[in-house]
Amino acid sequence: MSSSLHYTPNLRDIEFNLFEFLDIGHTSLGKAPFGDLDETAARQTLQTFAQLCTQELAKSFDESEHNPPKLENGEVKLPPGLKAAMGAYYDAGMHLLETPPHLGGLGAPPSLGWAAFELLLGSNPALAFFTLGNLLARVIDKLGTESQKKRFLPHILDKRWSGSMVLTEPDAGSDVGAARTKARHVDGDVWEIEGVKRFITNGESDIAENIVHMVLARPDGAAPGTKGLSLFVVPKYWVNEDGSLGEHNNVVCTKLEKKMGLKGSVTCELTFGDGKPTRGLLLGEVHDGIRQMFHIIENARMAVGLKSMAALSAGYFRALSFAKDRVQGSDLGKARDKTAPRVNILQHPDVRRMLMAQKAHAEGLRALALFTASVQDQVELQGGHRSTAAGEADVLNDMLLPLVKGYSSEKAYELLSLSLQVHGGSGFLTDYPVEQYIRDQKIDSLYEGTTHIQALDLLMRKVARDGGATLMGLLERVRATADGDEGGPELKTERAALGEAVGQLQTLLGTLMGKLGESVYHVGFQGNRVLFAVAEVIIGWLLVRHAAVALERMKTNPGDKAFYGGKVASARWYCHEVLPGIAHAARMVENGNLDLMEVPEESF
Repeated sequence: MSSSLHYTPNLRDIEFNLFEFLDIGHTSLGKAPFGDLDETAARQTLQTFAQLCTQELAKSFDESEHNPPKLENGEVKLPPGLKAAMGAYYDAGMHLLETPPHLGGLGAPPSLGWAAFELLLGSNPALAFFTLGNLLARVIDKLGTESQKKRFLPHILDKRWSGSMVLTEPDAGSDVGAARTKARHVDGDVWEIEGVKRFITNGESDIAENIVHMVLARPDGAAPGTKGLSLFVVPKYWVNEDGSLGEHNNVVCTKLEKKMGLKGSVTCELTFGDGKPTRGLLLGEVHDGIRQMFHIIENARMAVGLKSMAALSAGYFRALSFAKDRVQGSDLGKARDKTAPRVNILQHPDVRRMLMAQKAHAEGLRALALFTASVQDQVELQGGHRSTAAGEADVLNDMLLPLVKGYSSEKAYELLSLSLQVHGGSGFLTDYPVEQYIRDQKIDSLYEGTTHIQALDLLMRKVARDGGATLMGLLERVRATADGDEGGPELKTERAALGEAVGQLQTLLGTLMGKLGESVYHVGFQGNRVLFAVAEVIIGWLLVRHAAVALERMKTNPGDKAFYGGKVASARWYCHEVLPGIAHAARMVENGNLDLMEVPEESF
C-alpha cells in the first residue's frame, strides 16, 4: 500500500462538530481576541489542510520505519521525506493558523486550531510534534519580557525554529518535583543550566537552524519539590539580543531512544552544561516554573488525546475500506447453502459490531475533544487563562483535559486492535498501516502523564478543588438532556439510557467519596474506573445531542442522509452498548476493598 494513501480524514464529522453542533461560526469566529476568519474561510482552510495532509504530509508516515532518525556526533539526522513534509507544512502557512494577528497570524480560535491539528496528527503523528516551536512562540509572547519577545518571536515563526519541552529526568520520571537540573544566576535574566534530561520529544534534529528548549531547572538555594522549579528558555544556538545566532549553546544530545513505535519522533536524552556553560533566559524574569510550564503541558495533553482519536479514526477508515473490498464467506443466514454467493465481510454481523464500536468511539472522542476546545474558545473570549471573567470556563476546561488525554489514549489502543482484527491475518502484515497505528499510539497512555496520573489529577485536583461543583454542574447539563425532549420521540430510549447512566455515575462518585474516610487508597484502586465512567457519560451526552441535530438536519438536507443516519446509529449503539457499563462500574466501586494492599511484596 502506498503510504500517501494511508490516511482518510473524517472532514465531514469535523465540520459537523464545529459548524453544525458547536456553531463556532457564531460563538467564536471573528470575535476578539481572535482574527477575522468567518465560517466560509474556516471551512476552506480545513479543506485545504486536509488535502495537504492526505496528498503530501502522509507520504512521510512510514518512511521513518525503514529510515529512522540517526544520531551522528551529537546531531540527529532526519529522513529526507520527513524534512520535506515539514517544509510543505510551513510553505502552506499552516503554522500561522493559531498565531495571533499581532504576530502575523490568522488568530484562529482553539476549536478550529485543534480541528486542523487532528488532520496533521492523522497524516503523520511524528511530524506533528516538530511544530511545537509555534506553541512556544505563543507562550513567550504571553509570558516573556519585551526583550525576550524581540529576541525570539520573529525568528521562531519566520525561520521555522523548532522547540521542545524539557521536564523529565532519568531518576525522576513522572515525579517532576524530584528534578535535579540546576540553574546558577549569571546576570540579568541570564542563567547557566546544568543537568541531564530524558525522554525529550524532538530535543535534537537537523530540521531547523535552531531549537528553543523550555527547561525546568532548580535555582541554587530554591525550595525542594515543584515549587522550587523555574522555567528557562534555552536555545540550541545562543540568540544574541538583536536576534542573531551566536555559538552552539552546549545543549548536547547524548542518547537516542529505540522505541516500539513513533520512530520518526526523536525521543532523546539531552545534557546541559557538561564541560562548558549552557546559558538560558529566565522566562519573564519570574520564578514561577511549574505554573508557566503548565501552559505547555496542558496543550501537550490535549494534543495527545487528539493524537489517539486521530489514530482510531484513521484505523476505522482503513478497516471500513478493507471490509467493503474483502469478499469472504456467504451471508451467515445462508451458511448451510454451499451455493450461496460470497459477500464482502461488511455483511457479517461480527464485522459490523467491530466497525460500529470503532465508529461510535472515534466520533465520541472527537466530540469530547472539540467540545473541550470550544470551552477553550470561551476562556480566551472571556479574558484568557486565569482571568476572573473566564473562571467558570477555565475550571471546566481544566476538568475536561484529563478525560481527553486519559480516556482517549486508553480507549484508542483498545479499539485499534479491532481495526487490525477486521483485516484478519492481513492486519498483522506491514503491507497495511494499522499495525503501525497501534505501535505509534501506545505511547499516548504513557507520556505527558500516565493514565493513572490523569485519574488522580481529575479526582484529587480538578474535582476536589471546588468540592465537585464543576463536575456536578456539567452532570446537571447531562441530566437536563436526559430529562428533556431533545431529539423528540426518536431518541426517547437513548435519553433514558443517558439518564440511567448519569444516575449511576452520581451514585459511584458518592460511594467513592464515602470511602475516602477509610483510606485514600480507594482512589488509587478506583481512579481509572472513575475517569473512564465520567468520560463515557459525557461522550454519551454529546453523541445523543449530535443525534438530535442530525435528525433535524435530515429534514432540511436529505442529500446528506447517509452521514446523518450514521450519526444517529453511533449514538444508539453507544447508549445500548457502552452506557449500561456505568452501572457495573458503580457496583465495582461499591464492592471495592483494600485487601490488595495487605499482600506481601514477596507474594507478587
